[in-house]
Amino acid sequence: MNLDNHKIYYSIGEISKLLKVNNSLIRFWEKEFDIIKPKKNNRGNRIFTKNDVSNLQLIYHLLKEKKYTIKGAKKKIRDNKDGVKRNFEVIQNLQTIREQLTEIREQLK
Repeated sequence: MNLDNHKIYYSIGEISKLLKVNNSLIRFWEKEFDIIKPKKNNRGNRIFTKNDVSNLQLIYHLLKEKKYTIKGAKKKIRDNKDGVKRNFEVIQNLQTIREQLTEIREQLK
């Protein structure tokens, strides 16, 4: 899940494409998890910072990949957010390395 490093804010549509979920699910997570605090632009649209996106990716990881319940994910984040984030970052790095190795293997064929 890669972000454009030059952008400061992301729309809910961009995040929904990044995470491959509906906009409504992101709005639901925003209500459920207090670590997501998007700002609103002049038109009232939500705009998310990179930190918000990172938190949404963490929530996605816990709920969709690790199969936590909402309650369980909230507890995990509340009890050890830094540890959970570090583990998630390690997993992301390993996935990137795996993708790169797969590309190299395909090029060698």
